[in-house]
Amino acid sequence: MTSTQSTLMQMLQTQMRYMGQRQGVLAQNIANADTPHYKARDLKPLDFNQMATAEAGRLQMRVTSEKHLTGTLGGVNEYATAKDNNTFEINPNGNNVVLEEQMAKVSDTGAHFQTASSLIRKYTTMHRTALGQN
Repeated sequence: MTSTQSTLMQMLQTQMRYMGQRQGVLAQNIANADTPHYKARDLKPLDFNQMATAEAGRLQMRVTSEKHLTGTLGGVNEYATAKDNNTFEINPNGNNVVLEEQMAKVSDTGAHFQTASSLIRKYTTMHRTALGQN
């Protein structure tokens, strides 16, 4: 993320990265639906109030020379996972993955991703219109 991006855009991009990683965790749960003693996992929810508060107090770093390092993006597992203890049932083999529950979470995650993507598209269109680049 660059220092010229608005806080709203940064938060939307963070949500999209979070939802993408959550889809991966949920897909892993579905893939292990028949694995004995496998425990379903999910990501800890994002706290956008905390993100907005932290962003408001953050200093923006500047690159004043081309020799300065710009940093790197977050790792593949940027968000913490936790065991999902709120499942409906546990199989006799100790597995607590319920496919219907996992598919509902996948659908919900996809809808949130689409919403964030749509908001980014509308935000970009609004800026292009304001600049006369439409």
